[in-house]
Amino acid sequence: MAVSHELARDLLAIEAVKINTKSYFTWTSGMKSPIYCDNRLTMSHPEIRRKISKYFAQLIENMEEKPDVIAGCATAGIPHAAWLADTLNLPMVYVRSTPKGHGKENQIEGTFEKGQKVLVIEDLISTGSSSIEAAKALRNEGGEVIGVLAIFTYGLQTSIQQFSAENLSFQTITSFDQLIDALVKDAKIEKEEESELLSWRNNL
Repeated sequence: MAVSHELARDLLAIEAVKINTKSYFTWTSGMKSPIYCDNRLTMSHPEIRRKISKYFAQLIENMEEKPDVIAGCATAGIPHAAWLADTLNLPMVYVRSTPKGHGKENQIEGTFEKGQKVLVIEDLISTGSSSIEAAKALRNEGGEVIGVLAIFTYGLQTSIQQFSAENLSFQTITSFDQLIDALVKDAKIEKEEESELLSWRNNL
């Protein structure tokens, strides 16, 4: 079984991904969607979170450039960055969405040296904005961001365009397309639901 399809089934099994083509979910951004992905639930499932770290490590093995530092996006990317950094025995930092409003007013917690190669870890990619903002913050502090890894992507054209505009690469373990493929193969959705899901994504 392909890793991408295996993890898609894992996410469905723990209800980290939910599908409802009749009553759309509302994302934080206000966008209406027939699919909702909450990868924070993976924290409560040791076997699945270990798989995610293993799969991230495999993606890194195939990268031309290797990271010196692992950076987690606040908040849901932080635990996965920590587990991955521990697996690889690498330093870790995390990046807030905005600088703290008190103390040292840090946006980046932890330390790294200018010129070090930094890999950003995110739980999922929708529009890509949070990952890109984290990468910009790291670049502003002298880090060489070599890419973004995430558990899941909706595959929105907006995200592809935004990453391209910032000359930033990204990879994910599984995706919207692989999730739909697994649902169809397992006879978990009807043809009409498949069409509704694909139409929603392809028309954004």
